[in-house]
Amino acid sequence: MDGAGREPEEGEEREPGTISDRNILDSFSESREVAELIGNLREVFGELVTREMAVERFVGIMDKYQEQPHLLDHHLEGMMNSLLEIVRDSGSPPPLVHLAFKFLYIITKVRGYKRFLPRFPHEVRDLQPVLDMLAKQNPRDPETWETRYMLLLWLSMICLIPFDLARFDGNLISLEGQARQPTMDRILEIAKCYLVVSDKARDAAAVLVSKFIVRPDVRQSRMADFLDWVLSMLSKSSSQTMEGTVIVNGMLQALAQLFKHGKREDCLPYAATVLECLDNCKLSESNQMVLRKLGMKLVQRLGLTFVKPKVAKWRYQRGCRSLAANLQAQGAAVQNQKREVAAAEADDDEEYDIPGEIENVVEQLLVGLKDKDTIVRWSAAKGIGRITGRLPKELADDVIGSLLDCFSFQETDNAWHGGCLALAELGRRGLLLPSRISDGISLILVELLEQFGQAGQQL
Repeated sequence: MDGAGREPEEGEEREPGTISDRNILDSFSESREVAELIGNLREVFGELVTREMAVERFVGIMDKYQEQPHLLDHHLEGMMNSLLEIVRDSGSPPPLVHLAFKFLYIITKVRGYKRFLPRFPHEVRDLQPVLDMLAKQNPRDPETWETRYMLLLWLSMICLIPFDLARFDGNLISLEGQARQPTMDRILEIAKCYLVVSDKARDAAAVLVSKFIVRPDVRQSRMADFLDWVLSMLSKSSSQTMEGTVIVNGMLQALAQLFKHGKREDCLPYAATVLECLDNCKLSESNQMVLRKLGMKLVQRLGLTFVKPKVAKWRYQRGCRSLAANLQAQGAAVQNQKREVAAAEADDDEEYDIPGEIENVVEQLLVGLKDKDTIVRWSAAKGIGRITGRLPKELADDVIGSLLDCFSFQETDNAWHGGCLALAELGRRGLLLPSRISDGISLILVELLEQFGQAGQQL
């Protein structure tokens, strides 16, 4: 009998790379138990022991689905509604509300906030209660950061309501005769407050900024002032201190999210100023890997803002995947296709107007390919691929030529690895044309032979 699917005997080691059948799940089998855990939160939150036992059991269940989080999708809405019912209940004491938000965060950690975010209710009636709950939070309390994180994500969805925020202000004079803050200013103040904290709420505040600032009513009256504040905070903060690192991290996240989700025509007037400020920060010299990675992410977002969002027509087309279909292609049709591609390339090149800042962006990305941390090199490689896909053929070829300079014996192993990542990204996008493939392969083969030689000497 074939032993491929056999479980190892006691004391027998499993072969490397094999996967146990017990680790492959086909459904969310604990859904009923999870529903009971959530339903019992009102009874267990008061006692420390029972509360910790419930949290531990819930974490244990959710951690089983770290590698297959999609199995939770059909149950996300039900779990969220049950937990938000506790949050919305005015009779729920603060410890119970914090426990409900902790459960929400545990689910979000497994499934990812991007999948979880659209399921938040974003009705008009939720705006003021969420703002009031955030106003009552202590941004420095280490015990309730999950509550602040989830409230900020929830607020980022509520900000998508298609009504002018001024409509919710009504009479700004309160019953006590004091002036109330407009809703727009309240949200902006909350975002600024949490962009400079050191916990996970900072990430959610950056998401909130990306959704809130791009609203038409906010963009017209607040976007310029907000970007001025962000750039001033970047200029005044030093990445050499712990407090400065936290602030720079929050500002970079906010800018990266804003230039990712904002419309190009809205962000373009500010892109050159942001790039200049980023140059002055000299993040490539920072010893903080996270800051260098965020710098690479922001640089490529700025580069994509400078160039028009169009796919290069000169990219390599693989044609039909079917061998029979390729063999049946008529010669005349192939020639016509070549002429059409050549004409499209000519038209494409004429329409391009590439700003001078792109040279600076590409240069920073090429430097990022030589970074000592893989995650920074990977971010730079993705940026090279994305921006090259929007350039004319001649400029793109210049970028590839500069990229091939990474494959030099004067460069470090990090530069070679970053160059390989960038070549792989270009090839995946069809931007590495056949005329350049031979150059790349020959350089990589030289490096492989060199590595094999070094390994032989060590042995």
